[in-house]
Amino acid sequence: MTLQAPATTTAAGRLLSVLAAFDRAAPALTLTEISRRAGLSLPTAHRLLSELTGWGALERDADGVYHVGLRLFELGTLAPRGPVLREAALPFLEDLYEATRENVQLAVREDGDAVYVERLAGRSSVGVRTRLGAHWPLHATGVGLALLAHAPAAFQEAYLAAELTAFTPWTVTDPERLRRMLAQVRTTGLAVSDRQVTEDALSVAAPVRGPGGEVVAALSVVVRAPGSAAALGPAVRLAARGVSRALGPARQDPPRADAPRTAAPRAAGRSPATGRAEPFA
Repeated sequence: MTLQAPATTTAAGRLLSVLAAFDRAAPALTLTEISRRAGLSLPTAHRLLSELTGWGALERDADGVYHVGLRLFELGTLAPRGPVLREAALPFLEDLYEATRENVQLAVREDGDAVYVERLAGRSSVGVRTRLGAHWPLHATGVGLALLAHAPAAFQEAYLAAELTAFTPWTVTDPERLRRMLAQVRTTGLAVSDRQVTEDALSVAAPVRGPGGEVVAALSVVVRAPGSAAALGPAVRLAARGVSRALGPARQDPPRADAPRTAAPRAAGRSPATGRAEPFA
């Protein structure tokens, strides 16, 4: 998916438009290609590229082709919805994979898309079309439905009022039916996407909550259709609960200065003996 280029009327906008020229389909670009994709003149693009390569945001190889630099990767590791979330979630995703030997995925919401930030693939599992960094519409995927169900009501209505893409004959695009599905997600804590992206896959997802109780992500297991959502549901819920606890307890007011001190609890969901995720009651 190509990043939306910002307005180029400001210096910052022009700089960001150069970075937005890169995407998965075009990870390496020449000066001319960047100039065209960013909507900038060649001299302006060349000046900005010099600044970005000097800082380390981009790198230029011996052939004069530009690539995304390590400095951006280092900066990206600070994003709480990227590597920080992945680090907290990975032990529980691994446990879910070990229990099912199926595809396990973690995603966050960005506007109307689910963005995949982690994925574990089973060798003999059903093929999936997702990859790290991929964007998929919320209404079609399991993680997307879980995220959409807990999005603000105004956002949900605006999303459902737009034209929704059907990827298979089973993709649900009817707003009323989707409203009922989203209500069921909030009631059961599970979202099911049955053959909505590909005709041979079923996804079962659950929301992941942050320290304040807000839904910050969703995780799923994807199996070959027809699969049993009822059989997969408990393991998916357990993994999502473990990630939620690993992200931290609900925010509380700081203790008073005269309050008695208590021993700090160990990290929720982690075994001090094995370091593995523990099941929760």
